[in-house]
Amino acid sequence: MANLLHLNLRSVFIPSLSTRRHSSAAPRRHQFRVEAKVREIFMPALSSTMTEGKVVSWLKSEGDQVAKGESVVVVESDKADMEVESFHDGIMAAILVLEGDSAAVGSTIALLAESESDIALAKAQASGSGSSGSDQKTEAVTTPVAELEPVSAPLVVAAVAASVSSPVVKVASTHPASEGGKRVVATPFAKKLAKEFNVDLGRVVGSGPMGRIVAKDVELAASSAAVSEKPKDAAVAAASTVQLGSVVPFTTMQGAVSKNMLVSLSVPTFRVGYTMTTDALDALYKKIKSKGVTMTALLAKATAMALTQHPVVNSSCRDGKSFTYNSSINIAVAVAMDGGLITPVLQDADKLDIYTLSRKWKELVDKARAKQLQPQEYTTGTFTLSNLGMFGVDRFDAILPPGTGAIMAVGSSRPTVVGTKDGRIGMKNQMQVNVTADHRVIYGADLAAFLQTFAQIIEDPKDLTF
Repeated sequence: MANLLHLNLRSVFIPSLSTRRHSSAAPRRHQFRVEAKVREIFMPALSSTMTEGKVVSWLKSEGDQVAKGESVVVVESDKADMEVESFHDGIMAAILVLEGDSAAVGSTIALLAESESDIALAKAQASGSGSSGSDQKTEAVTTPVAELEPVSAPLVVAAVAASVSSPVVKVASTHPASEGGKRVVATPFAKKLAKEFNVDLGRVVGSGPMGRIVAKDVELAASSAAVSEKPKDAAVAAASTVQLGSVVPFTTMQGAVSKNMLVSLSVPTFRVGYTMTTDALDALYKKIKSKGVTMTALLAKATAMALTQHPVVNSSCRDGKSFTYNSSINIAVAVAMDGGLITPVLQDADKLDIYTLSRKWKELVDKARAKQLQPQEYTTGTFTLSNLGMFGVDRFDAILPPGTGAIMAVGSSRPTVVGTKDGRIGMKNQMQVNVTADHRVIYGADLAAFLQTFAQIIEDPKDLTF
């Protein structure tokens, strides 16, 4: 879903000539027409936690015509990149916030002129700064009205939200890159493919709007062998790009993570660990893996099923005075990204079958990697999973995300020598999980009971496929 620009229309009411010709004795019927001069384009709020945004790229340059509903800028919020559309026709008169720069939500980032004759007025407004700049804007538009008879207050027209039914690839944001002195504009998915296939975007001819490079262009280039040699060790290649001793400012996402971690420190938490056998789960996973089922989906489904029996563990406390038994079980799962972390949400995970849940998870991960998640897809979690088992980590503690009651850290499943019930020694695959919970709402006995139920589902997982 694309987002519409926040536009402030500074307009003037101009009485028609027929209005001024009425005699004083006749009843006056004011007829007005609205003369729009310059519209301010504001930095939109793309999520409830967003306080500032970063301009990733301008899809329109100064002097370009802008049509209603056309994307004009890509903005990076704290979790995703989104294309922002215009709600009005006009001409891009002045860009105030350059690509790569940030601005507070609600601040002016560009000016849109109604016609070519208004461009000079917009540029004059753009030359102002601070409050004086704001005053100049108002005077520039309203001064001609002072010569007329008094009229009503200026009309303010606000943009409204609208949805776009086009696929994600078509509304994907663009990331400009400078290669060989040439500006390259490509969709995030195209950039992702280019990175995977080692395609030099500077050598790709885009077939999208305004020459934008889309996924099929990269695929065509890759099939034509326009691919550079892939580094054998990605970790070494990445490390070689790091300048030791340098100070690097936080990205927008890192800044959001930092703020959330500081908020988490104010919540009194405690931790409970549990070890369970995963032989049956491992066997089930091998059986249905070919059908597209992921281990993440299995763990999320098992967690959701356990939460239905322990609703207090799915509750949350936001004001420190009360807590909410959440009506939905939405499992957020932590996903590592370049320069940050995001938690896509599997909504109503208890109501979805394992195959639908796996497909949904794949879609969410693809959108997360492309920075195309919508706010409701990463802000609605009621319980969080963090899994480092694929890295061989056997156990760890996770920090509680603000606004949730608990987070479960999942370690790897490993062959372990254990004692059997008949007193013999055997070998079983075992996994450790640690749950961090908000002690204002959830107590030790609550977590212990939840983990017992979770372990029973993991050790006898036949219900996971129903």
